[in-house]
Amino acid sequence: MKNNIQLINNLIGQLEGIKRMINEDKECLAVLTQIKAVKAGLNNVMDKYIMENMDACMKKSGSSKDFVKLKKLISEITKK
Repeated sequence: MKNNIQLINNLIGQLEGIKRMINEDKECLAVLTQIKAVKAGLNNVMDKYIMENMDACMKKSGSSKDFVKLKKLISEITKK
């Protein structure tokens, strides 16, 4: 599985491709399809980052009871 930096680098590559497509006046549907893919990829990176770093963030602030509640909430929000 790729780490967040690798995923972000993939997204940067996709964005560069979209920029080229726009500069070359490519078909609108093709450009929008790529933009949608980047949007989905960014959401995946965000979800992954939240799940991987939530423990550390919450341990620095808040009670363990709040931590459990928040973890359940975030799990529901990021569920696909």
